[in-house]
Amino acid sequence: MRSRRITLGVAAAVAASLVLAACGSGGGDDDGAKTGTLDFYTNKAAWEPDFDELNATSKTGVNIDLNTTGYSDAAQYDAFIRQSFRTDKSPGLFTWQTGPSLGELVDEGLIAETTDIWTKAVNEGWISEDLRNTYTFGGKQYCVPMNIAYWVMYYNKNIFAEQKIEVPATWDDLNAAADKLKGAGITPYYQTSTLFTFPWFQQMVAGTDPALYKGLATGEVKYTDPRIVSVMETWRDQQEKGWFSDAGSTVDPAVGLKQGDYAMINFGSFFNGSLDGAGMVSGEDYGMFVIPATNPGLAKTPVAVESGPLCVAENSSQKTLGMAYSEWWMSPDAQTAWSKARGDVAFNPKATVNDPMLKELGTTIAGGAYETYDRYYETTPTPILTVALEQFGAFIANPGDPLPFLEAIQAEADKYWADQE
Repeated sequence: MRSRRITLGVAAAVAASLVLAACGSGGGDDDGAKTGTLDFYTNKAAWEPDFDELNATSKTGVNIDLNTTGYSDAAQYDAFIRQSFRTDKSPGLFTWQTGPSLGELVDEGLIAETTDIWTKAVNEGWISEDLRNTYTFGGKQYCVPMNIAYWVMYYNKNIFAEQKIEVPATWDDLNAAADKLKGAGITPYYQTSTLFTFPWFQQMVAGTDPALYKGLATGEVKYTDPRIVSVMETWRDQQEKGWFSDAGSTVDPAVGLKQGDYAMINFGSFFNGSLDGAGMVSGEDYGMFVIPATNPGLAKTPVAVESGPLCVAENSSQKTLGMAYSEWWMSPDAQTAWSKARGDVAFNPKATVNDPMLKELGTTIAGGAYETYDRYYETTPTPILTVALEQFGAFIANPGDPLPFLEAIQAEADKYWADQE
C-alpha cells in the first residue's frame, strides 16, 4: 500500500484542514467493515517500510492491509491526532505513548476499549500479565502493544574475553567487572548527557526497590527521598571512578561499542539493528544480559520495558476494522512477521524470532525470575520528565552533590501533583 512521510508544514496543514472540514462533527459512524484497507497513522516515519512489509502477512491472515501515513515530527503528530478526534476523520489505527499521555485519551473517552482482545491474548499465552497492566486504566484495557523492547546491557564480547570477564550474575559481579575494566584502561559504560539521560537512574532505583520506582511516577515518593538521594550518590561515586564515557561525545553509540570506547551500553533490545549496521555480529562480536538487581534481596529481577501502543479511535468510521487488526496483531503469526521486519524481540513468546540471542532474551524474561516495569520515559508525567532529563543531563556532565538536581526535579513534581488535586 501507499506509504507517505509527512513533513512539519504539511502535517500542520492537514491537521488544520481536518478541523475546518469537521465543522464541529463528533466523528464518523463505524462502517462495520472487517476486511479491507485500514488507514494507519504513526509517529514512526522511519518504520514505514517495516509496517508495509507486514501487509503480505495480514492480507493472508485477516484480509486487512495498512495504508500508512508516517510523521517525522512528534509535536506535529500529537497535534494532528488530538485534532482528528474532533473531526469525522478519526484514525482507525494510530500509534501513541503509554503512561499518563495514554491515560488522558482514555479519560476523555477517545480510545476504543480492547479488554476482550487482551483477555484472549493472555489466556492463549500470547502476552504477559505484567504488560497487560501497562495498558490497564480503571480495570479495563485500551490499545495493544505496537512493539516491546527490554532495556538490557549490551557488551563487547571480545573485550570481555580478553579481560576474562564472565557475564555478571549479581550487582557485585557487575561492579567487579567495571573495576577490572577500568583497571585495564577500558571505560566500562556508555553514557550521554542528552535525551537518554535516565537509563542508569531507572535501573538503580527499580533495582533497589520496584515500589520506590513506581512511587516516583505517582507522586507518592519524592525525588528528595533519602533512598533516591542514596542512589544518586552511588551514581556519582561510579562517575568519579571513571566508569562512564565522555557524556558529550558525538561518536555513534554502536560504533563506540565496536571500537572499544567502552565495554558496555545500557539500551533497548532494538539496539541490535544499530550494532548490526555498525558491522558487529550478534552473538559473536556483541552479547547482551539482563542487568542484575542492585538489591540482591529482591524476589525477582526488575527489567525495564518500553512499549508503544497501537490504538483505535472510539469514534472512527474504521473502528471495527481497527479492532480486527489489533486482535490479529497479538497473534504469533503477526508477531513473527513483525520481529522479522524490525529485527527485535517479540512480545508474544509463541512467535518465531530469528536472532537466537533475542529469542533467548524473550524466553528468559518470560520466565518466573523476572518482572517488567515501565520505562521511566513513558511512566513519568511529561512536565516532570522534561525537567528530570535536563537535570540528569546536567548531573552527568558535572557530577556533584545530587541534592540540588533532585530538588529541581521535585519542585516541578510538586507543581504538577498540586494541579492534579
